[in-house]
Order: sequence, then structure tokens, then C-alpha cells
Amino acid sequence: ICTQSGIDPADINQVMHGTTVATNAVLTGKGATVGLITTAGYKQVLQVARSFCPGGLGGWVSYVKAPLLAALEHTIEAEERLDAAGAVVTPLNDVKLRADLRRLADRYQIEALTICFINAYVNGEHEQQARAIAQEVFPDLPVSISSEVVPEMQEYERTETTVVNSYVRPEVSRYVNNLQASLEQTMGGRVKLAILRSDGGLASARAAGESPVNLLLSGPAGGVAGARYFCRRGGFENILTFDMGGTSTDVALIRKGTPPVSNEIEVEYAMPIHVPMVDVRTVGAGGGSIARVNAAGLLEVGPESAGADPGPICYGRGGTAPTISDANMLLGRLNTDKLNSVTGGVSLEDLAAVFARDLGAPLGVGAVEAAEAVIRVANAKMAGAIRMVSLSLGADPRDFALFAFGGAGPLHAAALARELGVPRVLIPARPGITNALGCAVADLRHDFVQTLNLPLDDLDMGTLHGVFTDKVAAGEAALERENVAVRKVQRDFSVDMQYLGQSHVVRVPLPDGVPTAEALRERFEKVYWDRFRVALQEIRARVVNVNTSVIGLCDPVDLTRLIDPAGRQAEATPTGHRPVSFHGQTYETPVYWRDHLPEDVALDGPVIIEQLDCTTLIPPGDRVTGGVDGNLTIQIGTET
Repeated sequence: ICTQSGIDPADINQVMHGTTVATNAVLTGKGATVGLITTAGYKQVLQVARSFCPGGLGGWVSYVKAPLLAALEHTIEAEERLDAAGAVVTPLNDVKLRADLRRLADRYQIEALTICFINAYVNGEHEQQARAIAQEVFPDLPVSISSEVVPEMQEYERTETTVVNSYVRPEVSRYVNNLQASLEQTMGGRVKLAILRSDGGLASARAAGESPVNLLLSGPAGGVAGARYFCRRGGFENILTFDMGGTSTDVALIRKGTPPVSNEIEVEYAMPIHVPMVDVRTVGAGGGSIARVNAAGLLEVGPESAGADPGPICYGRGGTAPTISDANMLLGRLNTDKLNSVTGGVSLEDLAAVFARDLGAPLGVGAVEAAEAVIRVANAKMAGAIRMVSLSLGADPRDFALFAFGGAGPLHAAALARELGVPRVLIPARPGITNALGCAVADLRHDFVQTLNLPLDDLDMGTLHGVFTDKVAAGEAALERENVAVRKVQRDFSVDMQYLGQSHVVRVPLPDGVPTAEALRERFEKVYWDRFRVALQEIRARVVNVNTSVIGLCDPVDLTRLIDPAGRQAEATPTGHRPVSFHGQTYETPVYWRDHLPEDVALDGPVIIEQLDCTTLIPPGDRVTGGVDGNLTIQIGTET
């Protein structure tokens, strides 16, 4: 890359990197063999889990009883107990623990170890003692303790999260260490590697290797960070992000310039991860998603994907199943000359024959109608995900703009916006690499959670202030260890609260620090009302968790020249025309090359705008204009 760009590697002093290595290890089941130490009587904590079963009892076997990341035979019990206040009830039996650990080492090839004791979130002393013993028996193994990874109540979620940290830790550590070594060898010892975390902030390679559970949504978080940056510069604060790639689509909500960070996200069912993560929802709909007619005669699209090899039929690499990309190609929305990666490629006639045979015949329609049906079904699926991420947070999609990126996002964005009633769509200058650009504009960040679990009436506000003070000190110390220059340190505070007797919690921001108990109650009631439209003033409130974020704001990166001004033309001139189908009607549609468009471009649909990393579609009735940093804005019209 340096050779192609003409940059001297010695001039590079920092590399920002987003990765899916932790996510892939979990989803593919290729993590470490994890040993687990629990409090006596809690050996089956992962097996018991929670009682909810999706789809009734029929889902119990296939979901809850799926293989666990720490097997029961790899789990040992420690004689110890703390009470709810953290006081010692039963001291740790170090002799028995040491003997049990040696038996575990003799019988199994353990690759990482997790320690999770009851009530350790209040007092981690026993876990620290157990770690010291474990490191004697397993001197070369990474040991994760719950009081450091996630000091929160709810033993199942705490155990699951800490086990996941152990499960991915060897693989992530190898990956990060190898990348760091390669960078130092190539660019010299001065280069610093920063990894994007799931909360949208950067952390040092060392911190990422020690707490890799915080990297599970590293990839999608980059897209959200990039969206936040570009939308702020464009004057948009309320955004729905829409990242459509080849296999899946990720959506998130940014309100008042801030994406929501949640501590209660499940990577998949029965795997709740209680670490701060940007609230991103994923559906199995991407350019490679396969379309089929099921046994009931209904059209389905995804989640099965053709992948990149052989990929969709239109790639010309041997794919045989019709996909979303093939449907777009058949409808004229993709350039047949540029998309086919094999000489000769696949003709539109061959593509139409597959759609007519596999989809059109069972549905009783022609090939083009079948392709339009595939697009409508895929769009409905993605619109459902956007509704879920917005309405579940009490937000109306009509009050937001849609920020579309990824290789396929700009191709579907206008249709989705019309489906949702969203008035405008923003397309960044380089949609295909927006996730990577998000790493370049992210800030250093450290998040802390501490459980209090006290009724508001019994909580001393001085205690709350003390927790914030301690966590701020820890965060600022962590920023110092990063050894990266920051222009400003930002501190964000919030609490998770609930009504007594309820299980779900809501997050209450505290932008001005610690308020009075009465003011905190009022803020909680407002947040609860905004979310559920229910007032429960007669029920007592409880403060569950205290959340502190310490953010080191980095100097902004100049991304204004993602499209070279020298390549822009004085007037928008089409590179050609081609017939494109919209709702059963064919339009002779002009095609433009994005890098040549004038900065103040204004075009009425139908229009196709091509560039190296994606294609943007502006349907009839919509209008596209240029904007800040080369972004495009699509104003959604009323024509259907």
C-alpha cells in the first residue's frame, strides 16, 4: 500500500485497525478450549442459563442446549463464598483449588481459563487469589476473571461474558501480536497499533489483547463511527445507518450525534455479552443472499449466501443460485461489463433463464418480475431491521436521515427510505470503505460499569459520585498508558435504572454529573416515558449499574479529499445510458461516474452513479445533490 501511494513507511506513526477475528471465532466455534472455575454449587451456571425459550419449548434443545464455550467437564468448583455486600462468608480453600486445577491440567488440554465467583462484582479478592493459584498450575495460559472483565450482577451473564473473553483471547492475542510485529518490522519501532472496539472507540493493541471480548463488534462499530463523523460535518445529527455488504446488513441509530452504546447485546441467542457495544442490529441480507421459493410456494431471500467464491451468478465464477446481486443485474441496475470478473462473464440472457426457471416458474411470473420480487422481499427484510433498531428505542424513522454505505447499501437506500418514510438519504464519498474510515476518525475510549443495585431512596449521592471519581481516574490512567496524543478528555456519565419488580433496565444519561435524588428520579421517569409511554410514579426506582466513559478526543483526520477535486468536471456528463426496470416500467437511464461529477451536482432520477467501490441508484421521482466532503444527498420524492 505504501509503495502504491508513494508514502514512506517511516513517516507512519499510528495504524488504526478494525477486525472481525473475535466475532468469527465465536460464530464459527473455533475459539480456545476454556476451563471454568465457579463458586461451589454453581458449576452448571452456563447450562442453566435463563429460562426463556424462543418459539416455545420446541426451541429449547436447538437453542439453549447448544454446545457451550466452556464445557461442563472443564468446569471445577471452588470452596468460597461472599455475601451480597462483598463480605467473606467462606474463605477460599486454596489447597482444594490447587489440587482440582492440577487434575484439570492432567486430563484436558485447556487453552484459556475463566474465573467467575458469586458476588465477585462487589469484591474481587477471591477471584484474584484464585488467579494467582491458577497461574502456578497453568503458567502459560491467559486467565480472565469476571471482576475485571465485567463487574456486574447477574451471574449467568457475567460468567458468559468472561468465558467469551477467554474463548477468543488466544486467537485475538496471536492476531494482534503478529500484526504489531509485522508493522514494526515494516515501518519501524515507532508505529503504534490501535484496535477499534465494539463501543466505537480505539484501544491500544495491549488492551485489546487482554480484553478481546470488547472487539466482538469491532467491524460494524467502524461503520457507525464513520457515519457519525460524516453526518456531523454535513449537519445531520439524527441518522439511521444502513451498511449492506455481501452477506449481511448492519443497521444502527444515531440520535443527536451519539450512537447508543448498550451493555446487553446478544451475539446470537443464549450468548449475552455484557460489555459496552454500539447497538447494531444485523439481518442476513446482502448482495450474495440467495433467493428461493420454499415448499409453501413463498419467495425467501437469505440468510444463506453465495459468498465471494463462487459468489452470485453474475460474477461469472461458477455460481448457480440466484441472488440479490443477480436481480439487480437483471434489472439493469449494475454494469454488466464491470461486475463480471471472468472474461466473457455471464450474459443477461443466461441470467434471465435462471430466474425464469428457479423463481419465475414456481411463482407464475416472468424473469424480470421475479427479479423485482427478490428486491422487494430483500428491501422489506432490511426495512424491518431498521424499524426494529428505531422503534425499539422509541424513535420514528421519519424523523431521521438514512446514511447508506457498504458495497450494496447505496443501491437499495432510496427504496428503503421510501418504504420507511425517511425523507433523505446520505451517501458518503467512499461507501465501500466507510467502515475503515471510521477507524481513522474514532477516538480513544475506555468504558467502565459498576453494579450498585440499590433502591434510589437508599442511595447516598456521595457514593454515586465516588464511583464516578474512581472510574474517571482509572480511565485517565488508561489513556496515559496508551501513549497517544489527545486534544481533550471527555467524561460521560450515566446510570442504568429500573422499577422495583421489573427485569429490564433503561439508561439515564447524566450530562451534568451527579444530580440530587429527586432530579435523578425525574430523569429516569422521563427516559422511561419516552421509551414505553407508561408512567409508574407510584413504584420505587432502583439504580442498577453506574456507567462511566472516558474518551480521549484525537485530532481530526482530513477526509475532505476522498474524491480528488482535479477529476471533477464543470458539468455532469453521462458516461452512457442503459435500460433499467422500476416497478414494471423500463426507463432509459443515464449513467454517471461519481469522481467526475461537479461538487454542486443536482440530478433528477432515474439516475445511476457508478464508482470503484459501489453503485448508487436514484429512482424516478427522487433528486440527488452534492454536499460536504463529496457526500451525496438523495431527496426522496412522492412517486412510487
